Amino acid sequence: MTAPTPAPPMIRMAGVDKFFGPLHVLKNVELEVPKGQVVVVLGPSGSGKSTLCRTINRLEPINSGTIEVDGQPLPAEGKDLARLRADVGMVFQSFNLFAHKSIVENVMLAPVKVRKTPAAEARKTAMELLERVGIATQADKFPAQLSGGQQQRAAIARALAMKPKVMLFDEPTSALDPEMVQEVLDVMTTLAKEGMTMLVVTHEMGFARKAADRVIFMADGEVVEDSAPEEFFSAPKSNRAKDFLGKILTH
Repeated sequence: MTAPTPAPPMIRMAGVDKFFGPLHVLKNVELEVPKGQVVVVLGPSGSGKSTLCRTINRLEPINSGTIEVDGQPLPAEGKDLARLRADVGMVFQSFNLFAHKSIVENVMLAPVKVRKTPAAEARKTAMELLERVGIATQADKFPAQLSGGQQQRAAIARALAMKPKVMLFDEPTSALDPEMVQEVLDVMTTLAKEGMTMLVVTHEMGFARKAADRVIFMADGEVVEDSAPEEFFSAPKSNRAKDFLGKILTH
């Protein structure tokens, strides 16, 4: 009997370089994220974390190297790229909700437009997702009527509405007031427990410790460490990581 072919990693980056003009923001990045794994990306400001996150669904094109999602190379543009983006949910710092549409309409929009889901079915799914993120009672309100934490939870529901294979989070709590951060992290922790493949760029050390399977530490565009959370926080290997943790954990 031949051994079954192992499943490809959900995200694979090989030899990825990215320049902004003369600035080399990603340097020969190698990264694999297996299906169902939660990877948290930490690092000082300007280390390339957000750029890394944005290259995975080609919001930022790369200069060299390869990126694959679920075994498929990233398409350059056109319908294939739109299809890939439908499989990769993305949640940003800013909520990017449509101000003139209600919360439930925001969540329904992409499934109806991109997946051609019938409106009644999309609404039913949207309500289930809003229930899941704890804001079903806000469904008919407009974004401006919600708190920042509620808007970010709506943005997570909207990304989940496309039934993505992987979720990318780029500093999802950094624009929130401190008292709203936990409600968003709770939703993300639940998703992690349910087996969603996630790549999370964040400064929330508690979330990294509790929900991550792996911590990636970046500095100056390079992946400096890749380890289990406990190992990273208790015994970082590099001076860069020790310095970073020293500054963060003493505050």
